[in-house]
Amino acid sequence: MKINVGVVFGGESVEHEISIISASQVMKALDESKYNVLPIYISKDRDFYYSDEYKEIDIFKNLKKATDTGSKIIFKKEGANVEMHTFNKKTFKDSKLNNIDIFFPVLHGTFGEDGALQGMFEILDATFTGCDVKGAANGQDKVFMKNILRDNKIPVVDFVWFYANEYYDNEEEIISKVESTLKYPVIVKPASLGSSIGISKASNTEELHDSIREALTYENKVIIEQMVDNLIEVNCAVLGDYSSQIASVIEQVNIDNEELLDYQAKYQSGGSKKTGGSKSSSSGMASTDRLIPAPIGDEKTLEVQELSKQAFKVLGLAGDTRIDYLIDGNTKQVYLNEVNTIPGSLAFYLWDKSDIDFTQLCDKLITLGIKRKRERKLVTTSFDTNVLQNFSSGSKGSKMKK
Repeated sequence: MKINVGVVFGGESVEHEISIISASQVMKALDESKYNVLPIYISKDRDFYYSDEYKEIDIFKNLKKATDTGSKIIFKKEGANVEMHTFNKKTFKDSKLNNIDIFFPVLHGTFGEDGALQGMFEILDATFTGCDVKGAANGQDKVFMKNILRDNKIPVVDFVWFYANEYYDNEEEIISKVESTLKYPVIVKPASLGSSIGISKASNTEELHDSIREALTYENKVIIEQMVDNLIEVNCAVLGDYSSQIASVIEQVNIDNEELLDYQAKYQSGGSKKTGGSKSSSSGMASTDRLIPAPIGDEKTLEVQELSKQAFKVLGLAGDTRIDYLIDGNTKQVYLNEVNTIPGSLAFYLWDKSDIDFTQLCDKLITLGIKRKRERKLVTTSFDTNVLQNFSSGSKGSKMKK
């Protein structure tokens, strides 16, 4: 019997369209002899839709047409099963469409990669791929992540962070803190976004103000980092969970050292199509100009791979994560920059060069999700006793009968 895989994508995020590209790649890579692929699209209004036509990316060239094509759905927990139902707002009746054996989230950024969706899965007691709530939150929030990494002796660049109200209440104090801690140029980022959205470089006080305000249009929490000299940017993917991790080959993102790899460079560069396994895929992150393997030497390659596995474990990650590094071209110091717990294109291009094709990668992610669900059944999460049986209340407070 085939496994019903609910591939979830879209969402209310500035990375909405990138999620659609990645999900299209995943759905094409899943082995049809093993899985029934059930495409589940979350609109920018946070409504859930299902349609078999969502397997083809062209329908999303018109998002209104996509939602009109699909059926609005809800999820129900029935015994050990999670069911997908259509819901009619006029009649207040629902109709079962299918069971979901495992959810396969392919959302990037807010409400999808940050633990919010994973929380829904856990409330439903559903099986799902990738990180749980804690790992997703640690990976998405760059401040959480860097504090955990620094406490575990994993090198990160110096940084300053603050909330929007702190900046607007006392701009000069925040600027003074940044300028006394870091030196120009610096990189200014929203704390929890990906795909290089809202990120800019500041080389003086005026640019710093402009960059902070730009970042605050996307999020109320900002992180400012020291820029690395003579930058070499490399990435490594990690696959596994707390008990076992494997690292991919290393890639070097082949860009001008003075420029940031922005949203357009990543996704609108017009790169050629790549292949994951035996199936053609839309380009997505695979279109970015890169060198695989990175020409950084065996010693640095091993250092990055070992740091990647260590970071994956201490952050409590699971599934497939791409970890991005900055290397100072002068000192050769390696700094962990950020983690992407649901990376664009699932970083299949790194695994493909590591002798794991896209179809095999999806199999491994599903196997890891099933393993976690089995392990959680062995953990105590509630008690059979009901303390309310011995609870009495009155107008002057409550007492427990002993």
